[in-house]
Amino acid sequence: MQIRKAEKQDLGRIMEIYAYAREFMAAHGNPNQWGPTAWPPEDLIRRDIREGKSYVCVSDGGRVIGVFFFDYGKDIEPAYRVITDGAWIGEDTYGAVHRIASDGSEKGIGSFCIKWALGQCGHIRIDTHPDNYVMQNMLKKLGFVHCGTIYVEEDEYPRLAFEKTDEG
Repeated sequence: MQIRKAEKQDLGRIMEIYAYAREFMAAHGNPNQWGPTAWPPEDLIRRDIREGKSYVCVSDGGRVIGVFFFDYGKDIEPAYRVITDGAWIGEDTYGAVHRIASDGSEKGIGSFCIKWALGQCGHIRIDTHPDNYVMQNMLKKLGFVHCGTIYVEEDEYPRLAFEKTDEG
């Protein structure tokens, strides 16, 4: 597998992967994270691609099998400014991973993407819905620490906030 920036011609495949991910989440006890709003919307993905913040995971055979948003900097995620029931590990620059999804065709796609992002900057913050046990388990296996709760604009559900640095 390899990671590259998403391109305009990847849009159709990316939207197929998100449709699969919504079905997978609903079938695994998490129908509310993306399902009711058909999240993420195509216009947001188009913007991510245009801004160079959308990445795809490509199989050894050349097929796009995963997708995620990645950005790096200081205070890049407004929803992360307020955290309750805990605290972030560090206040320096960090990478944020959002909208991660795979087509389910290979094991370890999500882990591969997150490890790649951590390799880019050494400090990742990520959040997930309380019902997304698949993501929570993956993050814990990768050594992420649950830091508290954050809230997003998309819906009223709280999100579990996780963080990892190369040191921790």
